[in-house]
Amino acid sequence: MYAIPHSLSLQKKNTEVRLSYHFVGIGGIGMSAIAQVLREQGHIVSGSDRNYDKQITPYLFSALVCKGISLHPQDGSGVKEDTDFVVTSSAIEEDNPDIKKALVHNKKIIKRPNLLAGMFNRKYGIAIGGTNGKTTVSCMAGYILDYAGLSPTVIVGGCIKNYIDNFHLGNAKTGASDIISIEADESDGSIVLYTPRIAVITNISKDHKSIDEISKMFVSFSQNTAETLIVNADCPRLKTIELKHKNIITYGINNNAIIRAKNIICKPFQSTFDVDSHSFEINLPGIYNVSNALAAIAIARTLNINDDKTATALRQFKGVQRRMDIIGEFDGVTIVDDYAHNPEKLMAAINAAKLGCKRVIAIFQPHGYSPTNFMKEELINAFINVLSLHDILFMPEIYYAGGTASKNISSADIIKRVKESGKNAFFMEKRDDIIPEIKERAQTGDCILVMGARDNTLTEFCQDILHSLQNE
Repeated sequence: MYAIPHSLSLQKKNTEVRLSYHFVGIGGIGMSAIAQVLREQGHIVSGSDRNYDKQITPYLFSALVCKGISLHPQDGSGVKEDTDFVVTSSAIEEDNPDIKKALVHNKKIIKRPNLLAGMFNRKYGIAIGGTNGKTTVSCMAGYILDYAGLSPTVIVGGCIKNYIDNFHLGNAKTGASDIISIEADESDGSIVLYTPRIAVITNISKDHKSIDEISKMFVSFSQNTAETLIVNADCPRLKTIELKHKNIITYGINNNAIIRAKNIICKPFQSTFDVDSHSFEINLPGIYNVSNALAAIAIARTLNINDDKTATALRQFKGVQRRMDIIGEFDGVTIVDDYAHNPEKLMAAINAAKLGCKRVIAIFQPHGYSPTNFMKEELINAFINVLSLHDILFMPEIYYAGGTASKNISSADIIKRVKESGKNAFFMEKRDDIIPEIKERAQTGDCILVMGARDNTLTEFCQDILHSLQNE
């Protein structure tokens, strides 16, 4: 039932044609992942990024250079006469100098998801989608497949800690087989471009788009799946849409799923559980990570990977950067960095932090004015419901990454409503002004939980908090 098709080749195929790609916005997590894989496959790769000259996250650009990827300012200089493709993301405006030069010289401009779909669809593809959990599941699954010797190519939207070093960012790994495992994004609608052999849908919730829009995309995603569809039986919204597929495998905790966790014990930054009398352990906090592990186990079983190997891989899996990532601890105060940005993720992260602390001091930096306005009511209700009377919430102003945006909402609007409910909620326009407040309020047993998406400097902010506590 779970045998890998004999057609899969474990022999690395030589690149038939050596092409030249220039990535505009190469510092993005999805862009840098594809760029690394293409370079390791023998192609010529260059890139530009608006943060390159600002010395923001210099380790990221250093790792790319170490792989032989040339970097340029965003002034058009990276688009050469022999450039075959100019790759862009949805964050790149049409008046970008690289784009202008590409148009003048008739270069082929391709969107990141279209390039990824072209790489993915001709292989034995495994795609993990869902509004919550897809990054962790795709990282877990990629690591399990690699540990089991299947030599997959892995392209994900987070950095796998097991793979991070001075030369590797951890968000991509080039394998020798025909297997490719990716994180499939629904936020830009690109999930419908993929035709996977195996697909996972972790859940559906309001995020960048309405429930109705997201549901339609996942129906298409399921219809595009050739062999096995893996679905979270615990997600109530997944039960309301018609996923027509000949081979659906369900996983869950609270339902009679095919792959079900029992005897769950959640500790601070560790959980244990059983599946069909086989014991598993993950060094990650929260019940939601048990669910994520179940999805990864379902993928492994579909590929006939022995449960013992899967259990060992999960036990060795160090987690994903900026997913409940412990930055440090001082005098009984723990600082945790997390990517949570939508209501369900925020609640899950705060509840996970509560497992190992007396009080949560949460700092949430919303990303983008439009997404924040779109989820305003849900964000307010999430904080009202999850925060205790002893917890504290700080919010700086909304993160603005550039481009055109209607600044019709402020973090202060959210804080005002949360504060009116009786919670300890504070708006501080400048993020750095929060640090002295934390230093004054932090007590032994607190967890300082920093949350927000897309802004790589949030990790540095966590480190600044730690240094502030250490310097009495």
